[in-house]
Amino acid sequence: MDTQDLKRDAQDLKNKADRINPQHKEGPVASAIEDYTSRIPSDIFLWAALGSMAVSATLKIMKKDEEALFVGQWAPSFLLLGNYNKMIKLVGYQSDK
Repeated sequence: MDTQDLKRDAQDLKNKADRINPQHKEGPVASAIEDYTSRIPSDIFLWAALGSMAVSATLKIMKKDEEALFVGQWAPSFLLLGNYNKMIKLVGYQSDK
């Protein structure tokens, strides 16, 4: 397969995707989630991440290594959710309605 075939396949795939959702609108589930999460203050997610790091550090000091790892891995998820929340607020979840 050469470069031209790859470009043609990529363009065909893009054309198919554009025909599936030509208005680029979110579905009802995503809209409901965005409506709910846009009401949550952004700093809640930051405090949740910091709290999970503090609990993780405390568990590590208490020699509960597995629990510390488990709780410590929540922080990136909270920060990612906070980032999503901020984007929804800045861009606006209703801009595609």
